[in-house]
Amino acid sequence: MASSFDTNFCFPLPESIENDKVKLVPFVPSNFADEFAAASKDHPVLFTHLPYGPWQTGQEMTDAFLEPSIHRNPGVVLFAVLDKLSNNALAGTLGYLNSSAVNLVTEIGYVTILPAFQRTHVASNAVIVLMKYALDQPPAGLGLRRLEWRANSLNTKSIALAMRMGYQLDAVLRWDRVYPGGAQGKTGNGRMVRADDVKAGTVGRDTAILSVCWDDWLNGVREVAIKNEQRHK
Repeated sequence: MASSFDTNFCFPLPESIENDKVKLVPFVPSNFADEFAAASKDHPVLFTHLPYGPWQTGQEMTDAFLEPSIHRNPGVVLFAVLDKLSNNALAGTLGYLNSSAVNLVTEIGYVTILPAFQRTHVASNAVIVLMKYALDQPPAGLGLRRLEWRANSLNTKSIALAMRMGYQLDAVLRWDRVYPGGAQGKTGNGRMVRADDVKAGTVGRDTAILSVCWDDWLNGVREVAIKNEQRHK
């Protein structure tokens, strides 16, 4: 059962984080992996800007991604996004990553909204409920000082979504990552690597880093988030 699943996350989590439109629950592989893989495997564009996926089966997703990258890392938790307006249908994933209880920081990432739920209320509402839980003071939230958003610098849709929610651009890290598994299906940063590169055949990513800090949150960003939440009802 989901209630007995050990998220292995460094911060406390309720059974769900939700508003009146979406519900986020821990992504328990036995509950969601098969369904998510089946719904996403024929849409590789969902993973163009991401260093993982697609997967053909739930077991492949679990073995290649959920177990090594999520469950073994206490700084990461992945949520299943459920659309409450569609009878709690699985609409995608969202997560916290690069989290530190010592430094009171986390990042919203692993944003993958399934095609049927794109350009709806789902993405905005899912991001907003995680922003509130991260930045609101206990007991409603975690009271963190910094909330990050990182995206491929060419992923303009992801960056635009974050900025609509009140994030501001801090920096662009050039050649920040090597996408594993070669360049197939991955955009990278659009620039070639050296002919004699030690990881020939791969692509690199420039990463845009955006953030909302606690003082931004108190000085207007929370109101921006709430207005977006109401707009996407």
